[in-house]
Amino acid sequence: MAMSPELTAPLPAALAHWPAAWQATGIFLFTFVLEDAATVGAGLLLAAGTLGWPAALLACGGGIWLGDAGLYALARWLGREWFERSSWRRHAHRVDASAAWFAARGEAILIISRIIPGARLPTFLAAGFLRMHLGRFLLITGLAALVWTVALLALTQAVGGRVLAWLGAWRHGGGWLLLLLPLLWGALHLLGRLGDPERRRRAGVTLRKWMQWEFWPAWLFYPPVVLGGMVLAVRYRGLRLPTCANPGIFSGGLVGESKMATLARLMATSAEFTAEAELIPGASLAEREAALAEILARRGITPPYILKPDQGQRGAGIKLIREPAQARAYLASFNAPVVVQRFAPGPGEAGVFYYRYPHEAKGRIFAITEKIFPRVVGDGKTTIRELVWHDPRARFVADKYLARLAGREETVPAAGEEIPLVLAGNHAQGCIFRDGARWITPELTARIDAISQGVPGFFIGRYDLRFEREDDLRAGRGFKIIELNGAAAEATSIYDARNSLWTAYGVLFRQWRLVYAIGAANRALGCRPTPAGELWRAWRGYGRLAATYPPAD
Repeated sequence: MAMSPELTAPLPAALAHWPAAWQATGIFLFTFVLEDAATVGAGLLLAAGTLGWPAALLACGGGIWLGDAGLYALARWLGREWFERSSWRRHAHRVDASAAWFAARGEAILIISRIIPGARLPTFLAAGFLRMHLGRFLLITGLAALVWTVALLALTQAVGGRVLAWLGAWRHGGGWLLLLLPLLWGALHLLGRLGDPERRRRAGVTLRKWMQWEFWPAWLFYPPVVLGGMVLAVRYRGLRLPTCANPGIFSGGLVGESKMATLARLMATSAEFTAEAELIPGASLAEREAALAEILARRGITPPYILKPDQGQRGAGIKLIREPAQARAYLASFNAPVVVQRFAPGPGEAGVFYYRYPHEAKGRIFAITEKIFPRVVGDGKTTIRELVWHDPRARFVADKYLARLAGREETVPAAGEEIPLVLAGNHAQGCIFRDGARWITPELTARIDAISQGVPGFFIGRYDLRFEREDDLRAGRGFKIIELNGAAAEATSIYDARNSLWTAYGVLFRQWRLVYAIGAANRALGCRPTPAGELWRAWRGYGRLAATYPPAD
């Protein structure tokens, strides 16, 4: 294959003139050190035209597959005692989690681990320790490595031409720069330690944040969940089946549903347990202000009270209003439909995930989330900004907290003064989640089931509720429901920092199996899934609305 001068120029002379066989050999060996980095390098060589697809695929895919098999062989034939004595014993807790997952779910974890950072080593060791059938292991890992390698090579080749063309301006020096990028990054990082303290602190927190899965961005955390959903869609013969999980809610509660519509049903059937709310009518700001004043007077709602978008996810746009000026500023900030709701003071808040099959007389509580609202405590000397950055957990979402406290960041709270960091009970807004399974009792289950059966067409979802005392919650009394979310809701107890990543995925996979199974049962009873075009319009519409929402409290 002829090489373009513009593309080969930035490659180091020693590499550009290597025969393809030597290049492939180098890549093959490098897969045993950093397999994804080796694949990216092969993709750049593809873009430069110095290596062909067969050689790149064989070098990368073969090296990755052989490495996977090597880990399996070490674990199977050398045994767990060798592992405990080796330098890899620091991965023991991750291997234990992977082994537990294997016992429950078999080969599926091998495929999922291919796309999860840091999951491959403990997963393949666990497969060896559990003496998984060698043929099945090689077949599954081989197919997974093939798909992953082809995708990564194609992506790198697609963008590699532009990268190499840019480096072409540097001629031969650009190629060395490409090879020395890791060293350059390390040098800059080291220099940063001697530079601006704020940047150094942010860099350290960012690194630690990536090591804690509960703070991973959605694009990194959810691919295995999406993959699992696709498997369920094939199994139950319907990608849109979740929209039948709750026939009484638009799209089953997947996207675009009205919070007020479900709250209105709850207020009609379970008023004692629902924080009353009403949709604010009107087109102009003046009309909405007048309507809000009328609702407050008619319902006897006094500050503080809640304003929130009628369509919302992950606590977006929720505001605690303490004075009229705040309400006016909120209503003026965006034009989407807004709900006013009586404030349920709590102080406790929980997320109760419930489900019931259509043919069953009684439902169950799947999980409960205990919500903890973080705060920092003043010492009379330190600013709020520094208190947040020095807090072991608050620093991971410092930007979100400080944006919420805009104008007060440099204030020095008095000794012992508590500064709340978040009021919305949502993990995305900075609330701390813990597993609240200890609150599940027959009394609470019976109460939630009775409330749920009073909502027509509701079978699975999560109640967000506030309560004063834990004993009352366990007894199924003394709480107020502030929201009911449908099929897209999560059993948010997974975000308990004490959970492993595998535990979290296991809960989500079980949850989505319930969603699909209930959707299939409702389809058999005559429910028709929401049309794809309607779902697309709802998703696009919500995206446009959410972009206008103000920061949540």
